[in-house]
Amino acid sequence: MLLDSIKKDLKIAMKAKDTLKISTLRMITSSIKNLEISNRASSNEESLEDFLSDSEIIQLLSKMIKQRKESAEIYSKSNRNDLEKKENDEIEIIEQYMPSQIDDEKVNKLIDQVINETGSSSIRDMGKVMSVLKEKYSGQMDFGKASSIVKEKLNSQ
Repeated sequence: MLLDSIKKDLKIAMKAKDTLKISTLRMITSSIKNLEISNRASSNEESLEDFLSDSEIIQLLSKMIKQRKESAEIYSKSNRNDLEKKENDEIEIIEQYMPSQIDDEKVNKLIDQVINETGSSSIRDMGKVMSVLKEKYSGQMDFGKASSIVKEKLNSQ
């Protein structure tokens, strides 16, 4: 399980006294715990399973990466290179736990395939295409880019 891998790497980082990795991995485990608690609070039934699935953890990690990219961009504009570097280093550590990303060429092919599968022909079908992509390839592609590609392809039809 992904959480076990993160905890194991945290122990290794603690032994190696890698402060950046320690703080980043602690931040990840803390975010996972917070999500588990909020899920437990929002569900009415008593559940024996408190832990999150790997796909839920991957969604959380992708959100964390997105936040850090936005912060790094702001720091870059403010000439705070030290903080920008820290955010980028954290992104590298978090990305180690993400599934490999699909390259742009394959994303284009997958989008064409999903458009054909769903029979989408206009921009009104964009939600249908995006939901299929998110269902099949969650955590494996940048859906911001994918969204603009889908919009472009559906507008040209």
